[in-house]
Amino acid sequence: QVQLVESGGGLVQAGGSLRLSCVASGRTARNRTMAWFRQNPGKDRQFVAAISWNSEKTYYSNAVKGRFTISRDNAENSVSVPLQMNSLRPEDTYVYYCGAARNMFLNYDSNRWDYDSWGQGTQVTVSS
Repeated sequence: QVQLVESGGGLVQAGGSLRLSCVASGRTARNRTMAWFRQNPGKDRQFVAAISWNSEKTYYSNAVKGRFTISRDNAENSVSVPLQMNSLRPEDTYVYYCGAARNMFLNYDSNRWDYDSWGQGTQVTVSS
């Protein structure tokens, strides 16, 4: 089982930057693909970015490619998965969630049903 906690959201002006933090704890966290999704009330959860368990592969949605960067730092019983967000736009306003993949040692990308552990979310608001 993996527990996740996100932080770092807030209010920023268009063109600005934010760095979201996700800490995933648990003995197997380091062996799982990690991802960021975003969601607004009443809408589907939308893929943002993912990084494979060994950091060899990263995936981005077209909406954020070139502006957002996902990375990870594996430790013995935890993983840090920051999301650096640059050139923010008002349409990036969402609640952002960190997710851990259901299975270990496999690469996943944008399908939210491949992820079964989620944090509580952190609000990002971009003003125009």
